[in-house]
Amino acid sequence: MDEKSTNLTQAEWTVMECLWEKGGLTGREVTHEMAARCGWSRSTTLTLLGRLEHKGVVKGAAGERGPKVFSPLLRREDAALRETKNFLSRVYQGSLSLMVSALTKKQALPQEDLDQLYALLKGLEEERHD
Repeated sequence: MDEKSTNLTQAEWTVMECLWEKGGLTGREVTHEMAARCGWSRSTTLTLLGRLEHKGVVKGAAGERGPKVFSPLLRREDAALRETKNFLSRVYQGSLSLMVSALTKKQALPQEDLDQLYALLKGLEEERHD
C-alpha cells in the first residue's frame, strides 16, 4: 500500500469511519448508512467505495452467492497518523513544537491537557535515556 495513495479525501474519510465503526458491510448497507449520515446518493457512495478499493484501503469480497462485502484494510490509527504527519509537514514544516506553540497562543490549554503533555514528554525523554 503506497502511503501517498492512501491519503484520504474528506468524503473517503467519512466512508472509512463508517467501515471502521461497523466492520464489513455490503454496498447496500454502506449506501444506506451514507444516505442517513450525509444524504449521499447510491452512486456517490459506490464511487467512493470503488476509489477506496483502488487505493487498496478497502477490500470488497463477494461471497459464493452473497453480495460483495466491504472491509477496511487500513486501520483508523494508521490513517490518522498519516494524516497528522501530512498536516504537520504541510502547515508547520514538520515541527510539532511550532504547531503546539501556534495552538497555545490562541487559546489557553486546560491544566489537565498541560499535565498530559508534560507526562508524555517526560515519558519520551525517559525512553531516550534507557
